[in-house]
Amino acid sequence: MTTLNYTGISHTVFHLLGIPGLEEQHMWISIPFFISYVIALLGNSLLIFIILTKRSLHEPMYLFLCMLAGTDIVLSTITVPQALGIFWFHAGEISLDCCITQVFFVHSTFVYESGILLVMAFDRYIAICYPLRYTTILTNSRIRKIGVALFLRSYGTIFPIIFLLRRLTFCKHNIIPHTCCEHIGLAKYACNDIRVNLWYGFFILMATVVLDVVLIFVSYVLILCAIFRMPSQNARHKALNTCGSHICVIILFYGPGIFTTLTQQFGRHIPPHIHILLANVCILAPPMLNPIIYGIKTKQIQEQIVHMFIRQK
Repeated sequence: MTTLNYTGISHTVFHLLGIPGLEEQHMWISIPFFISYVIALLGNSLLIFIILTKRSLHEPMYLFLCMLAGTDIVLSTITVPQALGIFWFHAGEISLDCCITQVFFVHSTFVYESGILLVMAFDRYIAICYPLRYTTILTNSRIRKIGVALFLRSYGTIFPIIFLLRRLTFCKHNIIPHTCCEHIGLAKYACNDIRVNLWYGFFILMATVVLDVVLIFVSYVLILCAIFRMPSQNARHKALNTCGSHICVIILFYGPGIFTTLTQQFGRHIPPHIHILLANVCILAPPMLNPIIYGIKTKQIQEQIVHMFIRQK
């Protein structure tokens, strides 16, 4: 499926290979994909249900957690079902418009989740450093405004990518060795100059994710300084425990991404399928493990889950 324009042939349909080099193992690889997706859907849906239905959990920390759970459902849903379609039915054909749409939602959702983690770090900073002003600073009205601001930041910064990709002529081959579409991975098949795409992608990375990481780091430096100034050891332990879940989620979200970037830059001899598997870990792991981490380490959520299942029995 191609169209002819003044620059020559431009592909309008692409073929996702899944994980190149491991085609014979696709059926086995699909098992952890499917299990992680089911856990992500059930775990995050349960978190959202508990937080929204229990008034005792209508606090800033849990409302931000509800946003995180919703974002995890979106992130896994726009990627994993397509990967499973490739593994099970060899359904790797995707139109250019669908590919660009997936690029938009994958990147914008990733930026949105990064923003939520930053806001959750700010929430912990206020709770520990200014506990008496916590409820007056993070009101429900302000939380709604923060959610809208994160939405506008994520979708606003990624929106130009649609036009940056639409302007390109994809006259190289149309075989994409991946389970989903991504910005530079698609742009590199164009015959045009893609320096604008590269620089804009770098700008988005620095202005959103990297900036978020720096601000999260600064927040936790201030939090730790405040914690170690507390006179009571019990108070220090309690404050550190409230941050434990968030720190685990931060490592889980940014860790695989940083590791993947390093392997792409310096792991020239690493097989391509390893890069693809690592990229999928970035998408699979956080949505699956975030509800488990918060379920294990957050006493209030534990109590609500236990109470819900006991009541059903």
